Amino acid sequence: MEQTNPKYAAYIQILREELVPAMGCTEPISIAYGAARGREILGGIPDQMVVEASGNIIKNVKSVVVPNTDGLRGIEAAAAAGVIAGRADLLLEVISQVTPEQQREIRQYLGSNPVQVLLLDGDLIFDIKLTLHKGDQEVKVRIANYHTNIVYLEHNGEVLLDLHVEADDESGLTDRTLLTMADIYDFAQTVNLDDVREIIGRQIDCNMAISKEGLNHSYGANIGRVIMDHSRPDDRIAKAKAAAAAGSDARMGGCELPVIINSGSGNQGITASVPVIVYGQEAGVSEDKLYRALVLSNLTAIHQKTGIGRLSAYCGAVSAGAAAGAGIAYLDGGGYDEVIHTVVNALAMVSGIICDGAKASCAGKIAAAIDAGVMGYHMYQNGRQFYGGDGILSHGVEATLSNVGRLGKTGMRSTDKEILKIMLGQ
Repeated sequence: MEQTNPKYAAYIQILREELVPAMGCTEPISIAYGAARGREILGGIPDQMVVEASGNIIKNVKSVVVPNTDGLRGIEAAAAAGVIAGRADLLLEVISQVTPEQQREIRQYLGSNPVQVLLLDGDLIFDIKLTLHKGDQEVKVRIANYHTNIVYLEHNGEVLLDLHVEADDESGLTDRTLLTMADIYDFAQTVNLDDVREIIGRQIDCNMAISKEGLNHSYGANIGRVIMDHSRPDDRIAKAKAAAAAGSDARMGGCELPVIINSGSGNQGITASVPVIVYGQEAGVSEDKLYRALVLSNLTAIHQKTGIGRLSAYCGAVSAGAAAGAGIAYLDGGGYDEVIHTVVNALAMVSGIICDGAKASCAGKIAAAIDAGVMGYHMYQNGRQFYGGDGILSHGVEATLSNVGRLGKTGMRSTDKEILKIMLGQ
């Protein structure tokens, strides 16, 4: 792709917008971010807080450990961490600098100032409204459509910010519909690596660090360590799966290391990067080739999620696992045909995996998605593939991705509601 092509600059900007650091699962961190911003306007710690959240937010926050809270889980813990110790200027690293004393204060605050949580039943999949009270002072904060997108601020009845909000409106971000698999592959092949070196280098450093933490210590169900314990030492695919799963083990278990996210998700950021990094290191590829494979994998994951949306009943690890398979195919010498058939084959096998919130089992789903990505590549290597008309597949990679987007965004809406009811015991 020529650097004068408008898509060239757009693709770099998309990577800048999506591959950002976050500490902890991004949905509770978004709540903490909103709470911290509200406290700043309020001018002190609130006496009372009400958090209204859409079903997908509740689903993703319910079971996950909030970092730097000494093991606390859920919306209440995220909101309390934000008002006690959050720094809104750090965005998705809002609670990365919590002191031990503040951890105790978070627990004490929840003991004396219960946080009320309400289901926000509206049109937006991603919607958070926080109301903070201190004496006769009141602050309202609303975040919609993506994790740091504050669209409404109010202080004592005075509206400070009021942006028009529509479902899935990400007008503040670069247009993701510019992405196609053909252009992504072309861009990955031709991009001046100095234009993406800092972005990708940071992803390698952060996501490999949390992967190693998960392999070396006990978190969640220890899926990464289970895979390693039952694999041959020379099995590079098993190592790639284990490393990615271990990163999720640690992240879902409250590890306080940052992750470079993808499509608003740390688990997707880990899945799209760590298997590719480990496979490349095991294969001894050059740094340049590894960076190009990661550009390909990250943009492929983002392209898939554009049609599905930030949150869905469709497990995002599936998209990222297919993307990782594409990156591994590229590292192995595969061209455009290998890459797109890897993605289609993988999606044909595992597109039915549901998202039932952020928790320990995400690591297992990541391992399964990476398995499918690699199997999709090996199928094409052996002259095997799934064809248009097989289930939800259509002829051509873009048509298939459109089908998957339709499935995740529209087809699984009722599934999403039933998942939430099950999780809430209704």
